[in-house]
Amino acid sequence: MCRKAICVFVGLLTNAVFATAVFSQAKPVGIFDGSSDIGTVKQKGSVVYNNQTQQYAVSGSGTNIWFDHDEFHFVWKKIKGDFILRTNAAFIGKGTEAHRKFGLMVRQSLDDRSAHVNAVVHGDGLTSLQYRKAAGDSTREQKSATTSADVLQLERKGNTYTMSVARKGEVFGPEEKLDLELGDEVYVGIFVCSHNPAVLEKATFSNVRIVEPAPADLVAYKKYIGSNIELLDLETQNSRIVYQSPKSLQAPNWTTDNKSLIYNSEGLLYKFNLATNTPTVLNTGAAKGNNNDHVISFDGKWLTISDNKDGGPSIGYILPITGGEPRRVTQTGKGASYMHGWSPDGKFLVFCGERNKEYDVYRVPVAGGAEERLTTTPGLDDGPEYTPDGKHIYFNSVRSGLMQVWRMDADGSNQTQITNDDNNNWFPHVSPDGKWIVFITFLKSEVAPGDHPFYKHVYIRMMPVDGGAPKVVAYLYGGQGTINTPSWSPDSKHIALVSNTSLLFPAFPISKN
Repeated sequence: MCRKAICVFVGLLTNAVFATAVFSQAKPVGIFDGSSDIGTVKQKGSVVYNNQTQQYAVSGSGTNIWFDHDEFHFVWKKIKGDFILRTNAAFIGKGTEAHRKFGLMVRQSLDDRSAHVNAVVHGDGLTSLQYRKAAGDSTREQKSATTSADVLQLERKGNTYTMSVARKGEVFGPEEKLDLELGDEVYVGIFVCSHNPAVLEKATFSNVRIVEPAPADLVAYKKYIGSNIELLDLETQNSRIVYQSPKSLQAPNWTTDNKSLIYNSEGLLYKFNLATNTPTVLNTGAAKGNNNDHVISFDGKWLTISDNKDGGPSIGYILPITGGEPRRVTQTGKGASYMHGWSPDGKFLVFCGERNKEYDVYRVPVAGGAEERLTTTPGLDDGPEYTPDGKHIYFNSVRSGLMQVWRMDADGSNQTQITNDDNNNWFPHVSPDGKWIVFITFLKSEVAPGDHPFYKHVYIRMMPVDGGAPKVVAYLYGGQGTINTPSWSPDSKHIALVSNTSLLFPAFPISKN
C-alpha cells in the first residue's frame, strides 16, 4: 500500500473513531439529543435527568472554556433557525475553583476548538457572554452588570445573539448582544466546566426550555404556534410541562377538586385530567366559539364562559361544570362581554364589557337582570376578579399610563392602584387563601399598554394581596392565553399556565390531534 493510501486510510479511521465516540453519547436525555465531554478531560462528565421534576444534574470536569480550545461537559440538541434557550441553574456544593462554570451554549460543532457563544456564570459570580468567532480563535467576553445570575437566557435571531440574565425573582438586567455567524444548524444546550481537570463540579438546571418562537411574518389570530401546559410550583419556582400541542391552547383554570384543568382551544373547552395528562372535550352545547375568558365558580359547580358565536361579539353564559347547554347572562345589543370572575356567594359575575367603544368592568346577577357599570374612567379596564372574602375586586387598568393592577371595593368604590412600575401588568389572580396575587407582565418595549398579544417575552410575578414588591416566579415566551383566567391550585401552592413554542419534545405528553 502506498504512503498516500496509508495516510488516507488513517485519516478516515481517525474520523470514524471520533464520529463513533460522539455518536455513542448521542442518547436522548430529557429534551436533548445527547451529552458529550468536549476536549480531553481527565474526569468523565455526566448528566442525570429527573423525569418527575424535569431537572438536569450535570457533572463536568475540564481545564477551561477559553483561549483556542475547550474542556467541559455539554448536554446538547441540534437545532436550526431562531430559538430562545433558557434555564434556572445553580452549583451543587461550594466547589474548589473561583472560575468553575455553568451556563447555556450554542456551538458550531462538538470539536474542542469550535466557534461558539455562551451565557456563563462563574463560581465567583462573574456572569458574561463568551464567544469564539472562528475555530481555534481566542475566546472573548462581554461582562454583564449582573453578577451571580441564576436565570439565564440566550436568544438567536438570524446571526444576532442576545444574553439576558437575572437573579432569581428579579427581572432581567441590561442585555448583552453579539453578531456571530455559526451557521443555520447548531448545537445548543447546557454545560458545566470545573476549571480544574482533576475535579468534577456539579450544577442543577431547572426550567430548561428550547423555544422555537413565532416567525416574524405570523399574522395574529390567523396563525398560531404550539403550546405547553405547565404547572408552576410557587415555592421552588420549578415548572413542569404536563402537555404539549401544535395548536393554540389557552387559559387553564384549575378545578376546585384538584383533579383537572379546563382550557380552551379552537373554540372548544377541554377538561384536562391531571392524573393521566389527557384532555377530553367539555360539552358547551351551542357555544362553539369559546374564547379564553372562562371561570369556575368558588363552589366548583358552575362555569361562566365567553362565546363568539358565528364570529359576532363575545357573549357571557353559564353552565354546569360537568357540561351542558349554556344559559346567557349578559344582555343583547350591548357589545362584547368577556367573563372574568364569580362572587364567592355565587350571586354575581364580573366581566369586561365593551359599551360605546369603551371597555369597563361590569357586574351582572347570575340569576339574570340588569348589568351594573363599576368603572367609568376613559381607557381600558379589564380582568376583574373577586377576592375569596368577596370584599374586593382586582382588575387591570391603563388609566395611569401603562397597564397596572388596581383594586376596588365590591361595589366599585375606593379604586386604588396596586402596582406602579415600568411594565405592563395584566390579569391579577387572587390565591384561594386570599394572601397573594399573581399577574402577567409584558415589557413596555414590546407591547403597548392596551394590548396583550401572543408570543412575547413575559414574566409571571407574585406579590402580597395588599401590595408590596413583586417577585418574578416564571420567565416565559407567551402572552395572550398564558394566564387570562384564574389558574391557582386549590391549596394556593401552584398555578397552571401556558407557554408557547413551535418545537415539541417527546419527553413530554404530546397531543395526538
